[in-house]
Amino acid sequence: MPNMRRAISHKLQAWSESSHRKPLVIFGARQVGKTYAIKQLASDRYDSLAYIDFSRDARAAALFDASLAPAELVPKLEVFLHTLIDPDRTLIVFDEVQLCERALTSLKYFCDDAPQYHVVAAGSLLGVALKRELYSFPVGKVDLLQLRPLSFEEFLWARGETRLADAIRDAYENAPDQAFALHDRAMQLVHEYELIGGMPEIVSAYVANDGPRHRRNGICAQQAAGNQRGISRGYGQVRHTHGNAAHHGRMEQHSQQLAKENHKFQYKLIKSGGRAAIYENAIAWLDAAGIIMRCTQVTEATAPLKTFENSSSFKIYTADVGLLSAQYEAIPQDLEPATDKAAGFRGGITENYVLQQLVASDSSVYYWGTTSKAEVEFIARAKQGDVIPIEVKSGRNVTARSLESFRERYHPPYLVRVSARNFGVGNGIRSIPLYAAWLLGEDLQ
Repeated sequence: MPNMRRAISHKLQAWSESSHRKPLVIFGARQVGKTYAIKQLASDRYDSLAYIDFSRDARAAALFDASLAPAELVPKLEVFLHTLIDPDRTLIVFDEVQLCERALTSLKYFCDDAPQYHVVAAGSLLGVALKRELYSFPVGKVDLLQLRPLSFEEFLWARGETRLADAIRDAYENAPDQAFALHDRAMQLVHEYELIGGMPEIVSAYVANDGPRHRRNGICAQQAAGNQRGISRGYGQVRHTHGNAAHHGRMEQHSQQLAKENHKFQYKLIKSGGRAAIYENAIAWLDAAGIIMRCTQVTEATAPLKTFENSSSFKIYTADVGLLSAQYEAIPQDLEPATDKAAGFRGGITENYVLQQLVASDSSVYYWGTTSKAEVEFIARAKQGDVIPIEVKSGRNVTARSLESFRERYHPPYLVRVSARNFGVGNGIRSIPLYAAWLLGEDLQ
């Protein structure tokens, strides 16, 4: 994989340089780039890397069978890895750490007894493992980071569009009421991202092969779709191996629910007679594994929003919009607003895209609704403390019935609409184009 710039690099660098540093645990779904980001940190900041992947070498787990004291563990690691470990110059990495519980537990002792060492643990199913009652986690003894697929900003970086990303940021921050001159180009890249998504391997291959000829005949998009199906099959194999295959095997049907006008998740649409008691554990597993995003309802748009969360009513989104497009078998023409027949499909893709951008900054996002006719796609708390409704539209044709209903009830300082329209402010509504959704996420708690 060629050098790929990730926003998390700044956080990793800050962790590395912090005098209050604890061992770092990185969560994230499979193939979102955890190992790449860690090795890039090692290359940029350290002289050497002491790296163990528990999925590749089962013998490594035996190193943790006896004492977990760093004074005894570090010499064992040096012998096993044929590497001298210098506290200041070596990065110690435990990858796929969910496969060795005692390695995860050892982080507590590195924190308490040997804070001079730089230790990172990562795992693609770590969220699932930690939900097991018997799994020991060093609470309060580690720093936590979550890595997700590439945001649209990171996609622009990978596409060589860094200047465009900077221009979008400048427009968002300094000219929110003025039309953006590069609007059409930015929207073209949004639709490209909606098909390709943010999985690093897919983006890397797409960028490496993408030239004018490929863009014209769609070869790159076809190759990306094939790679996306490969990742989806890999996720399916993980579900089959680590979870309840009978239940998890039906979860791909959530894409069909996103294509409906009512996006609320309904168990009965998975299988006739389906109930929460049958499938709720499967959904929790997929959520913990980072394969899906779950957006729950709040019954009142009042801070703190968590107080009014209705966990039984929720929507499910795919962790990466490109994988959702692959499930739809979508092609570029499908994203063109030519007919109303595909409006539900485009709406589902757009909602998935927007949520993916909002949570890229670790924002807490919900949805609000009293009836099917009065529902706002997303609601979140701005960093200034205000509760802000966020309406999402896939095209330029927008209506504000739900926003007006929200305004009459809660009187927010302003409303937000994310759509294919350009930047603008009017009637108390801030119009944010789809390509700036990631910046909106940065403004949320």
